[in-house]
Amino acid sequence: MPQLLCYRLQPAARLIRLMLAEYEIDIEIKEMRPWRRDTAYLEIDPAAEGPVLMIEDHAPIVGLTAVLMYVEENLSLTEPGRALMPATVEARAETRRLMDWVQFKLNDEVSRYVIEEKFVRRDTGGTPDPSVLRAAKANFNEHLHYFSFLFATRRWVAGDAMTLADFALAAHISALDYLGDVPWDDVPEVKGWYQRIKSRPAFRTLLNDRIGALPAAKHYADLDF
Repeated sequence: MPQLLCYRLQPAARLIRLMLAEYEIDIEIKEMRPWRRDTAYLEIDPAAEGPVLMIEDHAPIVGLTAVLMYVEENLSLTEPGRALMPATVEARAETRRLMDWVQFKLNDEVSRYVIEEKFVRRDTGGTPDPSVLRAAKANFNEHLHYFSFLFATRRWVAGDAMTLADFALAAHISALDYLGDVPWDDVPEVKGWYQRIKSRPAFRTLLNDRIGALPAAKHYADLDF
């Protein structure tokens, strides 16, 4: 069985987990915390970023982009309605634009700060910096308003069909929701979208997560919240 080296709250790993679950591929998660600088892990992933996909008789596939491309090129489903990358050039471009928005802009302005302050610092014996969390919250509100604007005219992130961009956004939203940091009452359009994608069978892989001594928000696993 393939292994994914990651930590369960990591948005990049959550995207890979959703993608593989949608393609009906079982994986084993091997919990790794890159900031601990484990020597054996650094030999595989010198950048200490992850995630890493381990497949028998195959060299380790390191980093989000490499894993995404490997899965899409080798393990994806091509039947109509099952592929996560759309068929047309225009739709693919919009999907990739919004994936970049999530993986770079949302991650760099919100997710990595919240996860570092609330999870990584806890793991390393530190305490969160309230000023960092306030800035991340303000940034997050801007991102949520942008996606609310999109959902006012389309059913899914990149258009009328679900794509990998939906899983990219859901990976980040689910991690932040685990920590109780999504103001759902303020963004009904985003909430409606999240309820739809959260109800997919592939999402169970995330909703079953329990991360050590860090409890999930009470509504985290509820489909109707």
